[in-house]
Amino acid sequence: MSVVKKIPQRQCIGCGEMKNKREMIRIIRTPEENIVIDTSGKKNGRGAYICKSTECLQKAVKSRGLERSLKVSIPQEVYEELEKELSGLEL
Repeated sequence: MSVVKKIPQRQCIGCGEMKNKREMIRIIRTPEENIVIDTSGKKNGRGAYICKSTECLQKAVKSRGLERSLKVSIPQEVYEELEKELSGLEL
């Protein structure tokens, strides 16, 4: 009998869809209270997952989903920086 490996699923904070963890981007709040995109998926900190689209980021900003997930208020500059990084990853 072959063993079927379970693929971890995460929910996008923008659109609310469940997708494979590898297909999504992890945004973390580090212990130093910085908001960073975790490309490796292994950094220390509280994480939230989002699809690789600026559309989902905009939905998360509008619904304050990122703030709720990371349990911290996020300044506008951080959203702008995340949008720049996300647009670079979309290409």
